[in-house]
Amino acid sequence: MEFIFSPQQAAVPIDGSSELFPVHRIYCVGRNYAEHAKEMGDNGREAPFFFMKPADAVLPVAQGSVGVMPYPTMTSDLHHEIELVVALGSGGKNIPAAEAARHIYGYAVGLDMTRRDLQAAAKKLGRPWCTSKGFDQSAPISSIQPINATGLIKQGAIQLSVNGQLRQQGDINQMIWSIAETIEQLSNFYELRPGDLIFTGTPAGVGPVVQGDLLEGSIEGVGELSIRLV
Repeated sequence: MEFIFSPQQAAVPIDGSSELFPVHRIYCVGRNYAEHAKEMGDNGREAPFFFMKPADAVLPVAQGSVGVMPYPTMTSDLHHEIELVVALGSGGKNIPAAEAARHIYGYAVGLDMTRRDLQAAAKKLGRPWCTSKGFDQSAPISSIQPINATGLIKQGAIQLSVNGQLRQQGDINQMIWSIAETIEQLSNFYELRPGDLIFTGTPAGVGPVVQGDLLEGSIEGVGELSIRLV
């Protein structure tokens, strides 16, 4: 049997390699930093929750380059959310937190771009967030840094500037759920697979961006990500 047309495989470059990381699924953790949870309207103690983006929402940007992201249609309130991304090299069901590290291939810097006006409308009506979170190129991502050069990340500065002005700043150790705990919880809901990406949540300071803005993010020990909205 043959496909009726050639399937398209979403992929992310691997830092220092000519190989590519094929993307299976994109999982995102909501409200995983207490201060961000507060700025989004809860008391900062709510357990994080999960949502998804399609695999081909990735917008890969090589280290040292500036990616180009078209300002999406159907919104007048596009927001930035800088995040540590975990790339899985293996998976499974019901993975204990103590065993999570062995499933990690590497890390990247990511942006969970959000049509905030559409998200607010969906929340009010009790509807899904798909159009606010899972639109085309809504997941800019840097080259993946393999874990053998990074180790299991438990802390490290994370920040984002827009046009040179600092907007978001925090530390990985401020996560409500650690990377290992997130993998454990996700694997209870889904069978995780090689190629899965996990966007682990964003610090406080999310806000709007417009056409022409330059977004520059970095995570200590992982890398940098720069995009310009056009």
